[in-house]
Amino acid sequence: MKTKLMEELSEILETSVLSENDKLADFECWDSLTALSIIALASENYSVIISNSDLSKINTVKDLVETITNSK
Repeated sequence: MKTKLMEELSEILETSVLSENDKLADFECWDSLTALSIIALASENYSVIISNSDLSKINTVKDLVETITNSK
C-alpha cells in the first residue's frame, strides 16, 4: 500500500523522485489545487478523510503517508 501511495503522490506532486523527507511546501506545484487532489486521493482510494486544516498541519511526505496509512 505504501509503495502505491508514494507513486500516486509522486504523480500529484509532479516529480519522478519522491522522498519521505521532502517538504510538501517545497514542491513547485504545491498550491490549493494540489492540496485538493491529495484530499481526494485519500478519500477515494484509501477511504481516509483529511480536512484542509489537517493537511495544512502536515509538513512532509512521510507525515502525509503516515496520516493516510495509519487512518485505515
